Amino acid sequence: MSTTLRERLADNTATAATELTVTEADGAVRCLACGHRCFIYPGLAGVCQVRFNDGGHLRVPSGYVASLQIDPIEKKPFFHAFPGSDAMSFGMLGCDLHCSYCQNWVTSQALRDDEAQSPTQRIGPERLVELAVRKRIPVMVSTYNEPLITAEWAVEVFGLAKSQGLVCGFVSNGNGTPEVLEYLRPHVDLYKVDLKGFRDRPYRQLGGTLNNVLDTIEGLVQRRFWVEIVTLVVPGFNDSDEELKDIAAFLAGLSPDVPWHVTAFHPDYRMDATPPTSAATLIRAYDIGRESGLRYVYVGNIPGRAGTRENTYCPHCQRLLVERRGFQVQLNALVDGRCPDCSAPIPGHWGHGLVNPIEKVGDSATSAPNLRPRETGRKARRE
Repeated sequence: MSTTLRERLADNTATAATELTVTEADGAVRCLACGHRCFIYPGLAGVCQVRFNDGGHLRVPSGYVASLQIDPIEKKPFFHAFPGSDAMSFGMLGCDLHCSYCQNWVTSQALRDDEAQSPTQRIGPERLVELAVRKRIPVMVSTYNEPLITAEWAVEVFGLAKSQGLVCGFVSNGNGTPEVLEYLRPHVDLYKVDLKGFRDRPYRQLGGTLNNVLDTIEGLVQRRFWVEIVTLVVPGFNDSDEELKDIAAFLAGLSPDVPWHVTAFHPDYRMDATPPTSAATLIRAYDIGRESGLRYVYVGNIPGRAGTRENTYCPHCQRLLVERRGFQVQLNALVDGRCPDCSAPIPGHWGHGLVNPIEKVGDSATSAPNLRPRETGRKARRE
C-alpha cells in the first residue's frame, strides 16, 4: 500500500530533546528548536512540518538522510576552516522558512510543495561517521535543509563524529533560540548563517523575523562558535547600497573578524525570472564591507570574475594567505593559523585543535544602537 511522504517521515522520528521542549496544558507542547517557538496541539505539526505532537509528545526527525555527499568545505562556504579540505555533508527534509529563491528547495520545501520530490535513505549515525573516517574527511556538516529543525539528529551524528576527532558544523538560516544554541554548543564547532537582508518586512515574507536572526548571530559569537555569514545578494530584493551598508555595519559592530560572504543569486525556484547577480554588484558589496571595517569579505558564486576578492590576506601585513578560485584552494600559506611573515593570528578553525575565536567589540554586540533595527524601536525598518 502506498504511503505519503509525511507518513513515511513519521516512521523516521524520535522523541525531541527535553532541552527543546516545554509541556503545556491540554497535551500541547512548545518547541524551542527555532525562533517560531511553535505551540503545537496533539495531532498537529509545527511551522516546519517535520516536528509534530504525537499524543502530547514532540516527535522529531531521526534516522535518515535526503542528501548525502562529499563537498569542498569552501562550498558551504567556510573559508576560515580547514582550507582545501572536504566536508561530509548530510541533510534531511524541511525548513522553517519558505524563501521563494531557495537554492535547495527540493529538500527544504518537500512538505510544502508537491513539486519538491527528494527520496530519503535510512541510515544510522555509525554509518555516516564510518564513511567520513574511512575517507579521511575532517569535517561533518548538517546542511541542505534547515538543520535547526533536525537538531536532535545532528547531535546524535555529531556526538559520535566528535569522538572520532571530527569537527562538526551547521549551515543554517540562523532563525534560532538561546535554548537550541545551548543544546548545540557542545557538539557544533562551525556555524554558517544566511543573513538574507536587513529589513524586517521582507524577512517576514520569507517566514521569519530579522531581529531573531540578529539575536542568533550575536548568541553564536557570544558562545564562541566559529561563525561565518553569507548574504545571497538578490537583485531588487536586498542589493541596495543602504541595505548592504546596514548589514556590514551590524557585522563590523559585532566584530571586524566575522567573515562576510557576498554571493551571487542565480534564477531558481519561484524567482526564475529574476536576473542573476552581476559581478559589479558583488564587487560593490565587497567594497562596502571593507569600508565598514570588516577584515574578511569574500565574493562568491562567480569564480574568476572578482579578481582577488576570493582570497584571504593578513590584515596586518597584507600577505596572501589563502588563494582561491571558486571552491578550489590554490595556495594555503598559513602556519598553525598564523601569517608566515608577521606571525599575526588569523581568526578561524584551522585544524590541529587551534582556534583563534572571534572577539566581540566592547562589552555588548549592540553597543551602537543604530547598527540594528528593533521591531518596535525608533530605528525599525518597515519598507
